[in-house]
Amino acid sequence: MHDIIIIGGGVIGLSLACELAGEGTKVAVLEKGGIGQESSWAGAGILPPGNPDGARTPEARLRACSHVLWADLSARLREETGIDNGFRRTGGLEVRIGGPVRALEDEVAAWRAEGVTVEPLAGRAVFEREGELHPEVTSAYRLPEMGQVRNPRHLKALAALALLRNVSLMPGTEVHRFELAREKAVAIETSAGRCTAGQFVVAGGAWSGRLLNDIGCPVAVRPLRGQIVLLSMLPTPLSHVVNVGPRYFVPRGDGRVLVGATEEAAGFDKSTTAGGVAGLMDFSLATVPALARATFERCWAGLRPQSADGLPYLGRVPQADNLFVATGHFRAGLQLSPATALLMSQLILGRETRLPLEPYSVTRHAGRRPEFFDQETHSPG
Repeated sequence: MHDIIIIGGGVIGLSLACELAGEGTKVAVLEKGGIGQESSWAGAGILPPGNPDGARTPEARLRACSHVLWADLSARLREETGIDNGFRRTGGLEVRIGGPVRALEDEVAAWRAEGVTVEPLAGRAVFEREGELHPEVTSAYRLPEMGQVRNPRHLKALAALALLRNVSLMPGTEVHRFELAREKAVAIETSAGRCTAGQFVVAGGAWSGRLLNDIGCPVAVRPLRGQIVLLSMLPTPLSHVVNVGPRYFVPRGDGRVLVGATEEAAGFDKSTTAGGVAGLMDFSLATVPALARATFERCWAGLRPQSADGLPYLGRVPQADNLFVATGHFRAGLQLSPATALLMSQLILGRETRLPLEPYSVTRHAGRRPEFFDQETHSPG
């Protein structure tokens, strides 16, 4: 029997498995599909900065905690597995095309209040950083500590480290239900049969809600489809991550540029659509006209696990004192995975957590159905 079974083999489940196995526990990771092949693989790998000393909101605290862990984690993965996850601090720009010159002043003030280094870029200064941006950029700022990581490489490294630490990886194993007795989870019924463990963690992303709702745990998570386009162009027209509100460009340094992303309430449909891809291409050419000469390589979609308030659920399930949840990270699963793994391992092992977990409680939406579950979200561009 395993000490801990983690349900979900994405970046959250794998990161937590590596953390727990590094503490000497016997861990198994069950995944209904391939290990690391859902939304964790599909994301862009943008890593916003943070400052633990200045973080005041629950989101900022979690982001800041991860920010300080990424460099050491990436070095450790490279040393122990030989896999470079592509982590680097490229810096990032936030820009607006058209509109008022002062459109981003509140965002600049918010970063400064956190103690994060931010550089407002007035006039022609933005084009000194990125000369291929549309000439009608009217407001911009730079975050020099913004980073990025190559999602597929990072997941490959995590899976390799998990195996080195004797984690049992079980792809193709779907979990159907929990078996509860006397306020404990005693087993799970899976496509491979009944599995027992001392403790269980649900880290199944957008699929977590179905499993947890069946035992009365009020976790409100829905899938939100995000489509991404991959372009290729040498020389690469961008050197920074460039954000335009919820949409972005991520230059990989090898000629490839990720362009994302849509936000669509499409259930569990991971299809790419003509409208979604067309919207991303229109956005791409309107923001960086030089990309008209780029080669279209491919497109794909992932299902982000969106919670009702944008914060993940991290903590213990009230129905069973040996059952835990780590899900609902929405677009921030990869960036918040180091902090999530650290905090959840501390909680599971009975230690004091680095951050208080009350803001991420699994019961914070108990007794009410979040309105967003009844709303349609279609943003193909």
